Amino acid sequence: MTLEFDRIQALLFDIDGTLSDTDDHMVSRLVRLLKPFNFLFKGKDPYSFARWLVMTAESPANLLYSLPDRLGLDVHLARLFDWTAKRQLTRKHPSDLFMLVEGVGEMLDSLHGHYPMAVVSARNEATTRLFLQHFDLERYFKVVVTSQTCKHTKPFPDPILYAAQQLGVASTACLMIGDTSVDVHAALAAGAQSLSVLYGLGSEKELRRAGTQMILQSTAEVGSLLLINRAAQ
Repeated sequence: MTLEFDRIQALLFDIDGTLSDTDDHMVSRLVRLLKPFNFLFKGKDPYSFARWLVMTAESPANLLYSLPDRLGLDVHLARLFDWTAKRQLTRKHPSDLFMLVEGVGEMLDSLHGHYPMAVVSARNEATTRLFLQHFDLERYFKVVVTSQTCKHTKPFPDPILYAAQQLGVASTACLMIGDTSVDVHAALAAGAQSLSVLYGLGSEKELRRAGTQMILQSTAEVGSLLLINRAAQ
């Protein structure tokens, strides 16, 4: 499948691995945990092993996204995640919790005013809002959808359909930009298009198998890609 640029009227962005450099945070924490066992690597870089481990965890992690919804536990887990997030936020500064993907601020600024944009994240409400506020990104997004907005979260189509309705466009006119097969499945189930980035947990092989229409190396490339093709129409 190929991306149909003339269909795109609105942009939906995932956060983790797309706007936020969450994966590098995970890798760094894992490297610190592995430090007492560096002798096992025999001169090799533990960072490479840590990144491989995080990447290979992507498939079971994707299953966990939808499992609570399927079991009817999402409401209870949302309360638990909110409680955990609030405790974490009282102990750490946002800069210790979040990193912005390089070039994302400039990319959003270039697209602002050309497309209505929304966040569609599987994060909870508290940390989603804090991330956007910390990096002054709220002004770019007309709609913010979290794991608690709809009855079901990604990979169900509900968040995409909700975002499209709030933006006043058809779901088929939306482009979902994310880093995992969860984002791809949610987009396609809602009739939207999917653009994947390799900055996060998703592997190119898995993203293509899920049916994404285009893959970029980084979210920072999204702005120039869309604006060039918009000018060519």
